[in-house]
Amino acid sequence: METQRASLSLGRSSLWLLLLGLTVTWASAQALSYREAVLRAVDRLNEQSSDPNLYRLLELDLPPKADEDLDAPKPVSFTVKETVCPQETLLPPEQCDFKENGVVKQCVGTVNLYQLRDNFDITCNELQSVGLFGRIRDFFHDGVNWVRDKVGKVIGYIGDKIRPG
Repeated sequence: METQRASLSLGRSSLWLLLLGLTVTWASAQALSYREAVLRAVDRLNEQSSDPNLYRLLELDLPPKADEDLDAPKPVSFTVKETVCPQETLLPPEQCDFKENGVVKQCVGTVNLYQLRDNFDITCNELQSVGLFGRIRDFFHDGVNWVRDKVGKVIGYIGDKIRPG
């Protein structure tokens, strides 16, 4: 009799542990990682875009510090680039090559990591140039303009001084 009670008690404890494990597993399965949430936002961007080709994640800025509240919107910042795949393709963007000289957009906004809520508030703006070479080109272009402005002012000043008055 005593062993039956112990066995029954052990069975109930095991059942509770199993239910607790399933609940924790189900709850954690509902949460997205920061990267997964951004990839969903990129998918949404592609669905809403009127551009001819899909966009793919190019660069993902660092996630904000850890916050346990899955319901709270998380700030995101990332860059997407146009791919060679047309909007009508059935391929996921991650399987599409980037288009040479494709459009690049900087996106900012918020995402929700809780999978049951599909909340995304993202705004994207086209960038003029990206990458190391684009940044170097912009740096030298800005430097040349700065030097031209300074030299122009010096020449104008000298011209004013040597003009007969």
